[in-house]
Amino acid sequence: MNIQEKTKETLSVLFTDQQSPPVPEPEDSEESDKKQLPRENGIIEQDYQTKGFHLDILLGPDQLVEATQMIFDLGYYLESITGVDWIKDNQLETVYDFSRYDFDLCRVVVRTRIARSDPHLPTITPIYTGASWHERETHDFFGIVFDGHPHLIPLLLPEDADFHPLLKDFKA
Repeated sequence: MNIQEKTKETLSVLFTDQQSPPVPEPEDSEESDKKQLPRENGIIEQDYQTKGFHLDILLGPDQLVEATQMIFDLGYYLESITGVDWIKDNQLETVYDFSRYDFDLCRVVVRTRIARSDPHLPTITPIYTGASWHERETHDFFGIVFDGHPHLIPLLLPEDADFHPLLKDFKA
């Protein structure tokens, strides 16, 4: 069993539905005009050559720490954490990129969504200490509060900044 299969098997215990079907890319403009249904939580295998990662995981905020611990235990390192503002859905998405490149290359993306009105997630710094800087940057730019973070102060913005410049409704 390769690392991708082992990762998928390990993380599948987090979901009652084993896997959401892959969402195909629209082939023509008529397809792209149709409203897409929201994706369900689960694991989708992706083509690394076209997407740049192998597994795409969407989970609830309450599953984040447990999933991160499983990924850490499988020997992955944390590449980055960032946010996405889904202003029309009134949600913020946090995207965590994990990778390993020892004997089996495998890149994993973990996504979780929260309400823009209450942007709180648990910190993963007890698992990955290097997440501290990533979480601080994501807090600066998107306003996501990482509960339990040991030092959630501005990293790149001025200390008195009361704005988050990557939110879509930000006005300079």
